Amino acid sequence: MIPTMNLFGLVFGRWWALAIAVGAVLWPAILVVTGVIGVADVLGVAALGALNTAAGVAVHQAALWLVRAIRRDRPAPSSS
Repeated sequence: MIPTMNLFGLVFGRWWALAIAVGAVLWPAILVVTGVIGVADVLGVAALGALNTAAGVAVHQAALWLVRAIRRDRPAPSSS
């Protein structure tokens, strides 16, 4: 179940703040609706959902930083 939120953060990591907030709300909602947890466990599960989403977002942001760093170091193509 944890990879679900990691993947969510990885895919939507460009909008990191929104992705983490949605992960914190969406994950407990899914678990409550499917009957996996009770309403009393929502706060703890929301924290775990946000944490797992943040891990995916961190990987996305690191990859984005790496791509931008590589592109920045390349010389511009000549127009000849």
